[in-house]
Amino acid sequence: MNMPSERPGSRTMRTDVRTCDLINQAIASVPSVGLQRAAEFLASMNVPAEVAIRTLVYPARRRGA
Repeated sequence: MNMPSERPGSRTMRTDVRTCDLINQAIASVPSVGLQRAAEFLASMNVPAEVAIRTLVYPARRRGA
């Protein structure tokens, strides 16, 4: 059974820790690899496109922002 976990600074309980970790990795990599490569990484890890776009292109729409 998956138990909700809360990330520091998060306003929302996250139930998908794996996706959260992937998003955080992608965000952290943007300065070194660029937006396109970060987006490709998320796509290759099966992160839904709407989540990837929201987190990479619209930082103010991130749950923890």
